[in-house]
Amino acid sequence: LKKAKQHVEKAIKEKKIFAVQGPYPVIRSLLRARGWVERKLPRENRRLKQQLGGQKKQKLETVPSDDGDEQEEAVLNPHGGAQPSLGTTEPLHYPLPCSEKEEEEKDEDKEEDTEDSDDIHDLMSHLVRDQVPNFLWTIRLSSIDQELLQKVEVVNRYHWVHALSTKEGLCLSLQNLPWVEQVDPNTFFPRCYRLGTMEEREAFIEDFRLTAARSLLKLALEKAGDKLVETGQHPKSNKKPGRLCALAPRLVQEPMPFTEGPGYPLSSPPRLVEKALEVCEQHLGVLGHQDIDRRTPSPCRTCIDWDCFLQDYYRVAHEGAGLALSRAQRERCQDLLRRLSEQLPQFSIEGKLNVWILKPSAKSRGRGIVCATRLEQVLQLARGCTTPSVRVCEWVVQKYVEQPLTIFDTKFDIRQWFLVTDGNPLTVWFYQDCYLRFCSQPFSLHDLEHSRHLCNVSIQKRYKTSSYQDPRVPPHRVWSSKQFQGYLAQLGRGDAWHKVMVPGMKAAILNSLRCAQDHMGFRKGSFELFGADFLVSKDCQPWLLEINSCPTMSPSSAVTRRLCANVQRDTLRLVLDRKDNPSCSVGAFELIYKEAAVPMRPTVGINLMVKGCSLKKP
Repeated sequence: LKKAKQHVEKAIKEKKIFAVQGPYPVIRSLLRARGWVERKLPRENRRLKQQLGGQKKQKLETVPSDDGDEQEEAVLNPHGGAQPSLGTTEPLHYPLPCSEKEEEEKDEDKEEDTEDSDDIHDLMSHLVRDQVPNFLWTIRLSSIDQELLQKVEVVNRYHWVHALSTKEGLCLSLQNLPWVEQVDPNTFFPRCYRLGTMEEREAFIEDFRLTAARSLLKLALEKAGDKLVETGQHPKSNKKPGRLCALAPRLVQEPMPFTEGPGYPLSSPPRLVEKALEVCEQHLGVLGHQDIDRRTPSPCRTCIDWDCFLQDYYRVAHEGAGLALSRAQRERCQDLLRRLSEQLPQFSIEGKLNVWILKPSAKSRGRGIVCATRLEQVLQLARGCTTPSVRVCEWVVQKYVEQPLTIFDTKFDIRQWFLVTDGNPLTVWFYQDCYLRFCSQPFSLHDLEHSRHLCNVSIQKRYKTSSYQDPRVPPHRVWSSKQFQGYLAQLGRGDAWHKVMVPGMKAAILNSLRCAQDHMGFRKGSFELFGADFLVSKDCQPWLLEINSCPTMSPSSAVTRRLCANVQRDTLRLVLDRKDNPSCSVGAFELIYKEAAVPMRPTVGINLMVKGCSLKKP
């Protein structure tokens, strides 16, 4: 008891009282090793009953979580115990982000039950129960009492990161990137539209149609081949492609009969190709600003009957209908596609099937995601969020990367951490270790199941490894970046990681932060660790998919167990140890950006004084 009191007195004097909310045993262990003392937080009724013993049971207010689900959760009180939350003043311009913290909360009880419950730590925690923590690491900022939060010196979360960490917020922020940096977001972020906004919905429809026209030209060249005759061969697949069941949770395609009736006549193949050629010619003119003086709508919207064209395209792309090309048409197709590839930054990620991916704007871990290949499927989902009064878009639609780099014929993505330690000046640290997440089945665009296309660990853990999966795919479906670099070296592309992928990921992260920072609630002394998800195309270019606040630290494999522990250790080095010792090691973190500080001007009213001299008559 005497030693515990002495340790507590020293911790209070040195301002080393911390609180941890969530499944973070690594953070707790590292802080205790530094001499910090924990003030434990009550979480739910069950925990409080155990702590209060025979005292009168205290009913806690039900606090809604970020995704609308309700759970019983205590709120940290300046005087100890629990009280209702005072609420927040967060703006409503963005939906609340549903980050990976929800999955971690499910593991929180397990972590607390298995954690070392040394009596000395429990005793010291009891002795500091009325102390305001100097350091707070929380999984959910909204559950912390706002009055107390203002007194905590260091917190691991920022207010209002929705402009960066929600799909709708990131989409909107990157649309404004050209006003901040001379960078085209289409060079690193697959084009994305908010379907709840009428203007963006119309822009998506036009984009879908133009992409279908380009895809048809690619299919025509593929089907015609060198013989320049009609071929009735179906695309290579172990399943017959067909209509996607848009609302099916597993995204299983329903076979479609090859219909040849009066309602589905295929236009003359040469005429169909001529329509696609005409559209692409018009689009090139728009890209070259040749339509700048037109008073009529975009020629791409009115030059052909789009409903008829799309039905014919679906039959060619998804039902195996053949096409024939003349030699002149083939040369025009090749020339137009070459010119379009020079104008369109995302031409290389497009395929021939025009696949798009729909995402709920504020959910994570792959929930609610649907892949679609038909325009009417996308619009059907969007009908519920096109009312002008709706301030938050329910869905975003993004171009699916149809030409990804695969490993052993399996799709993967990259989870890349970065740390923001200040908002003014904006200071960003890039973590030099990351990991890859694999799907559980081989990649195929003719089967749009989650198991082939969504790399989220929370999705893939539902599936067993396919018998068709290459045995070289790791059993836990995770690789470290070091393993990936070794694989690239075997392919003779060892330089791609350091020369193409890493610089591309750094640039995408910085561009996203730069255009979102004015809409983020930074706080001096606080910081936040983010997890960005990237997909790599066949040319090794990284494409940003989304950015997660509060990325999961729950290990799913030996690789993630090591890397997640390391990034937490290095984060504490950076935000705590570096304050007392600026030359201390920060592990794998690399400072990639620190802008010049912008002086904060005091509010003193508008100064309307005019300086100069009066004019005198000669």
